[in-house]
Amino acid sequence: MIKFLNCKIDISKGVFQPRIETEFWTKKAIEEIQNKTIGLSRRLKILDIFSGSGCIGIAVLKNVKNSFVDFVDFDRRAIEQIKANLELNGISDHYQIIRSNLFEKLKGRRYDFILANPPYVAQSRIFEVQESVLEEDPHLALFGGKDGMKYIRIFLEKVAGYLKKEGIFYLEFDPNQKQEIEEICHSQNLSVRFYQDQFSKWRFLRAHKAKQTCQNAQMPNVLKRNSKSEFRNNDQN
Repeated sequence: MIKFLNCKIDISKGVFQPRIETEFWTKKAIEEIQNKTIGLSRRLKILDIFSGSGCIGIAVLKNVKNSFVDFVDFDRRAIEQIKANLELNGISDHYQIIRSNLFEKLKGRRYDFILANPPYVAQSRIFEVQESVLEEDPHLALFGGKDGMKYIRIFLEKVAGYLKKEGIFYLEFDPNQKQEIEEICHSQNLSVRFYQDQFSKWRFLRAHKAKQTCQNAQMPNVLKRNSKSEFRNNDQN
């Protein structure tokens, strides 16, 4: 049993153990989602994709009253773990659990926020991974192909089709992948801003469908306060 923000998370079914870097950006995403609900009469639709233990979506449901979360994972162990963790945290409604290979079973759905922590460790760098991690974490949730980008590429190529008009997504990644991710976002007409984690490493991004130049783009106050960032306009190389 581990703590993730103000939630209790069990990982006994063999799912990926949540990291403190993920907790760091999830807290910031939740603050933005909370701000978005002010004056809103409907529930915000949130997608927790590559859900694993369900820690991200559960933290949203625990902290954002007007939210509905779709939990998506392909691993059957994760599906069972999400169910158990929802019960463990006393959450009985305003969610759906979907076993799907990325967006495959989400056709026609659109979200206000998509929160993604995909497998992104490069198999070519397996020698750098601690032995305890290799033993404890499921490799399906750890490795993202030879260069770690397998699932990130697919996600970035498809994500815009599952966002509402003003929808936003957050994505966690390895610092070494930042440049390629930026290039893909450019090719997919996504406006993106990169952020460092609590250890000053490039770790996550916030993005949306491009609709304005970077000179006019606004950064949420919850991220502006204490995160270093770099913002590249779609017109930059």
